[in-house]
Amino acid sequence: MDRRPVLVGFDASPAAERALRWAAAEAALRGVPLHICHAWTWPYPLSSQDEDALKIVRSMAALALDDGVRLAREAVPGLDVRPLLAKGTPPGALLDASADAALIVIGARGAGGFDKLPLGSTAVHVPAHADRPVVVVPAHEPAHGPKRIVVGIDGSPASEAALRFALQEARLRDATVTMVCAWWDPAALPSPDRLPFTDPEAIKEQAKARFAAAVTPGLADYPDVAVERRFVRERAQRVLADNARDAMLLVVGDRGIGSSPRTLLGAVTRSVLHEAPSPVAVVHERYADVKPT
Repeated sequence: MDRRPVLVGFDASPAAERALRWAAAEAALRGVPLHICHAWTWPYPLSSQDEDALKIVRSMAALALDDGVRLAREAVPGLDVRPLLAKGTPPGALLDASADAALIVIGARGAGGFDKLPLGSTAVHVPAHADRPVVVVPAHEPAHGPKRIVVGIDGSPASEAALRFALQEARLRDATVTMVCAWWDPAALPSPDRLPFTDPEAIKEQAKARFAAAVTPGLADYPDVAVERRFVRERAQRVLADNARDAMLLVVGDRGIGSSPRTLLGAVTRSVLHEAPSPVAVVHERYADVKPT
């Protein structure tokens, strides 16, 4: 079993508190420590730095971190909680601290975000650059529905990695997994936008074949997890967000079929991070090599 800790970013915002509680519960399920990272930086031009002022800023950061440790221990009594105070930007501090972590957890919007902003810069930057799964917890309180995890499947290596992560999480939580494959027919677009010379049935069969090939290896390693297959003719962004409305977690790959290798996050992933009502796990292709526990 992977004994590496769960790492969570905490800046004392309401969204960060929700992420902290989610991360604490996850660490307890895995039986691993929870590392809480709080980043601080001098917010003014370098020329205005003053040693006494720096000490004050750092002390305020330490107090915020202490508050995070207290909240985590209250949420999960007995949990091994370890604080990490880092100087730098929140994304940089989290990425540096994640070298020994199995999972990164962050809130969708930090202390500096606007109330109507669904996603802050850290919640975009960290999933794009991390080399391990990242869970982004929404700013609002997620709905409490059935114990179900939704995962997007498109046949890409990243979606295969996402499926493995979803199955692992389902085993930890005694939850079911809903595998969603969305496909769309260019010929179904209204004229004059429709594409000519397309065969809807051929497109559908190709999508089904990719779906079957993508899920078969992962399912073989988790025979004890109940799964449901949903094959839908619709844009993936809409289908995944809709299916996640009562789910405890939505899992997607960092980029899917058709994305350039230079693309850090694919269009579907960026969309669900903004729109999904549930926590979203972004899993990178290399996670496909992780063996089941």
